[in-house]
Amino acid sequence: MQTSGRGVPLHLKIFAGLAFGAAAGALCQALLGYDHPGLQAFVKDYAQPIGQLFLRLIFMIVVPLLFSALVLGVAEIGDARRVGRVGMRSLLLTVVLSSLAVILGLTLVNLIQPGAGIDPERRNELMQLYAKPEDAAKSIEQGKQATSWLQTLVEIVPRNPITESARALEGGLLPFMFFALVFGIAMASVEAEKTAAVKAFLEGVFAISIKVIEFAMRFAPVGVFALVFSTTAVLGLDAIAALGKYVLLVLFALAFHQFGVYSLTLKLLTRRNPIQFFRQIRSVMLTAFATSSSNATLPTALRSAQEDVGLPRDVSSFVLTIGATGNQNGTALFEGITILFLAQFFGVDLTLSQQLTVMGMAIVAGVGTAGVPGGAWPMIAIILQSVGVQPEAIGIALGIDRILDMSRTVLNVSGDIVIAACVSDWEARSEAKG
Repeated sequence: MQTSGRGVPLHLKIFAGLAFGAAAGALCQALLGYDHPGLQAFVKDYAQPIGQLFLRLIFMIVVPLLFSALVLGVAEIGDARRVGRVGMRSLLLTVVLSSLAVILGLTLVNLIQPGAGIDPERRNELMQLYAKPEDAAKSIEQGKQATSWLQTLVEIVPRNPITESARALEGGLLPFMFFALVFGIAMASVEAEKTAAVKAFLEGVFAISIKVIEFAMRFAPVGVFALVFSTTAVLGLDAIAALGKYVLLVLFALAFHQFGVYSLTLKLLTRRNPIQFFRQIRSVMLTAFATSSSNATLPTALRSAQEDVGLPRDVSSFVLTIGATGNQNGTALFEGITILFLAQFFGVDLTLSQQLTVMGMAIVAGVGTAGVPGGAWPMIAIILQSVGVQPEAIGIALGIDRILDMSRTVLNVSGDIVIAACVSDWEARSEAKG
């Protein structure tokens, strides 16, 4: 997904779509005002449908992608648990570091509020532009049906996972994710010979889903232009300012987790010098930044962990291979910030319990997110839908995703090596005592 045919790389075309869309929309809003009937007609009759077409190409593959990615990711972690002490320690650190990442993101978004400050009248116009009549009625009805936390817990367990898959974009996401998690855990608990065919089938579904997303992304420059034009035609420069704050917040959070949380983890658990450690893995970080893919960086990470950091081959190979899909700290952090930002941007006030739900889903989605460029966006779309934000909102941020994708991949891959270093140190101490 790096290029589109010959010539200009695809990510530059997408960024150009965002830049031209933002400039054109803001200019039209400044000169005409969104009350101008011609501008309103153009947005509703042309820009919006074109943007919707692009997003529907992504949404149509969300369910098979989510199921195959989550099942395969959880099954791999389940296999890790079978290995014993190394697997359990890797799993523990993955969960802890991912949780810290999402908590960091949640805290920063609530403190900085990058999506706030937009004129309420303009925001209402934007919400009317995206909202469908049935959504308003559905929100009112859901508000009347408040349930206890115990009943909410019961409803997470689906009676019919097929039904929940059909309504994954309309409130059935959490039950469907629960089913995928249980299915993956069960698959990891059955003999490998008996599940080989199922695993091969799901790997095929996953590969096909990624290819469909690649096809859709070829249309992204036009789709992003249309979506961003629609937004800035309503909000003007307010939209561009909010997007700038969002980008800076994501980059700051990623850097803080990389050089703050990881450094502290290394110091406390391995007594390694963090500065020296990051120097040792600089080739891995550069490769991750250039490729935006944890999977593509894996060979470089395996070599560097053994030759530069000096980690034992058995532990580093195991942890890094599992981590390429199962440990996505950067993706979990990015998804948490992006979802809360877009909720603020669209004026959807999330309660603390809803934000905690987002945090939990972002952690789980990090396991099921493809380790390829742009793999986070289908997950973000369905989580947005579950908290009452139109999934079309992802078009606002999609155009500047390239630099964020490159940066969060660095965090993902660095986190894998940090975990490998911690587990290797624990294993060495356990063997010395034994």
